[in-house]
Order: sequence, then structure tokens, then C-alpha cells
Amino acid sequence: MRAHATVIACLAAASTALGQTDPRIIIEVDEPVLGPGQRSTTIRLFAQFDDARDYAIAGIATSFATDRGSTGFSDLRLVAPMDGPGTSAGLPSAIGIENIIAGQLNFPLAMVYADPGNPIAFWECVFTTSMEPAPTEIELSTVTSRFDVYVDRGSARSESRLGDLVEGSATIIIIPAPATGLALLGVLALGRRRR
Repeated sequence: MRAHATVIACLAAASTALGQTDPRIIIEVDEPVLGPGQRSTTIRLFAQFDDARDYAIAGIATSFATDRGSTGFSDLRLVAPMDGPGTSAGLPSAIGIENIIAGQLNFPLAMVYADPGNPIAFWECVFTTSMEPAPTEIELSTVTSRFDVYVDRGSARSESRLGDLVEGSATIIIIPAPATGLALLGVLALGRRRR
């Protein structure tokens, strides 16, 4: 987890050093390589915005797409404070998880302020692999239809940054356990008994 947070921090620092941070969705996979004995990993989506220009993320509508649909993905949940009114953790579908809607409130008149964290986590799930017969790569990506930011702390005004958005992408690699000598001997013994 610490290594992934460091990568996100370095990405944010590099973009800021160039003077502008492109709005983007970041996919973080706790364990991107699942080796023998590892069956699950947690996946998080983060939203990043240009904090030199904007104050906080207002709302996001995205889908989490995989090349195996929603198989193996469970425990879908929004991450506070991006779990405000009208939000949804999404629905499993043939492409992955569709209709993830996340957002937070910023109403200065009521002294309610959005969290300006950048990047800010907004969604997560757990991926659990079945027994894979061969090494497998699972491609992950986002398809976003809304990416709104609050332009300043002192108002509830928001603007879309969808036109500049960089979509998220990541890969999970599954390495199956090698056949053990004991299992191989069992198969050979079964074959001899049948003769």
C-alpha cells in the first residue's frame, strides 16, 4: 500500500512541477501481481485535479471496465467523503462495473466544505481470482462521462473538466501455483490404476 501511495504522490508532484496537473482517474491495485497463495487484492479509484486552478472534486460518473466483465469483483463501495447524496457504488455488468457515481458537497453558506484532497479516493472493490490454469493478465480501465470540480472554496459553483481528463488504466497479473510433485504423482497413480 505504501508503494502505491508513493507512486501517486510522485505522479502528482511531477505534474505540479510542470505547472499544471491534468485531471485524471488513477487506478491503484494493492497487489498488482497475484502469485501462488494470493487470491485477493483491493482496487481503488482516485480522482486528481489541477489544484492550481480548482478547489476540490465535485462529482464523477464513471464505469470501471475489465476484459473479464464483473467476474471476481465484489464489495463495491464508495469512499468517504465522495459518498454524498445521489451517489452509487455502481452495478456489475458485462463490461465490469457501470454507473459509479461519486460526489461531495460544498455549501459555504451552511459552513459545509468539500475535502480538497488531491488525488482523492472515491471508490474501491475487492478482486478475487479463481484458480487460473496459466498466467493471466486482466486489463482495467475507466470510461468517464462526468468529471466536475468546485472552482473555489467560497462557492458551490462547479465546472466540468471532462474535456481534459486522462482515463485510468492498470493491469492485474495472476501467476498460478506450479503443479506440485505430490499432485503429479497422484495423477500418475490414478492413470496406472485405470489400466
